[in-house]
Amino acid sequence: TGLPVYSLYGDHRKPTGEMLDGIDALVFDIQDCGARFYTYVSTLTYCMGSAAEHGVKMVVLDRPDPINGVDVEGNVLEKGFTSFIGLHPVPIRHGLTMGELASFINKGINCSLEVIPMKGWRREQWFDETGLPWVQPSPNLPSLDSATVFPGTCFFEGINATEGRGTTRPFEYLGAPWVDSKKWVKRLDEADLPGVLFRRCYFTPTFWRYKDVQCSGVQVHVVDRDLFKPVETGLHLLSALKQLHPEFAFNDPTYDKRPHFDLLAGSDKMRQWIMDEKPVDEILGAWGGECERYLVEREKHLLYD
Repeated sequence: TGLPVYSLYGDHRKPTGEMLDGIDALVFDIQDCGARFYTYVSTLTYCMGSAAEHGVKMVVLDRPDPINGVDVEGNVLEKGFTSFIGLHPVPIRHGLTMGELASFINKGINCSLEVIPMKGWRREQWFDETGLPWVQPSPNLPSLDSATVFPGTCFFEGINATEGRGTTRPFEYLGAPWVDSKKWVKRLDEADLPGVLFRRCYFTPTFWRYKDVQCSGVQVHVVDRDLFKPVETGLHLLSALKQLHPEFAFNDPTYDKRPHFDLLAGSDKMRQWIMDEKPVDEILGAWGGECERYLVEREKHLLYD
């Protein structure tokens, strides 16, 4: 056809005027995974901003929130911690579809936006209840199982353990060569968390962190996804790991001189609280007001019952 193809995941993350020259509308049709730090939301934001700057209509073809559009969990991103893995003041598990996110985002962009809604989707639905095939939105989310735990276990990207990249169960397998899996599982079992069990496991990543090195750790095994709270579970995983292992450490600051963990968390408080061994219940309690305020704003942008 002779149509040009441009990458928005390399030198340019935002469409340039040259890319948009001569087009009538910019159509966005990408599946999100329901977590704030999944970067497709940032790509959507940059596309909307560029469309506004160049007078191009923005059309979003909506897709389901794969981990349902009811449950909301986690802290709201704070000013000063925006990045490509978090641009907006939403909780970690935001409970919005991509079209609803576009509406939420547009109040600060004001592009010419049209959202094409889905037919038949209900907020309480998980992706496997839609009748649609799971097509992995990125290489390390191969299944709905991995997407279900992702809002809580992606934090492991920011510490010196592995989140299971390079295995058949990314974000479900967590560990490191220095982990005592027996002690870790015992501590997690004592927390009696809803909807989840923890299984000792050993794995050797084929790429990424600890490539070709055997790791000891846990598998996060969700047994009731409607009760399971990924962010709360992720905090317990981190807290127990830190308390049991002196080797535990947060990774060095990233390319922009900010700790990667803080960018995932949308704040530096979580890192400080984990280092101080603050009880998880107290951390969760500190977020209550943030979520309540978000839910009020979120209500204005919901497209589905």
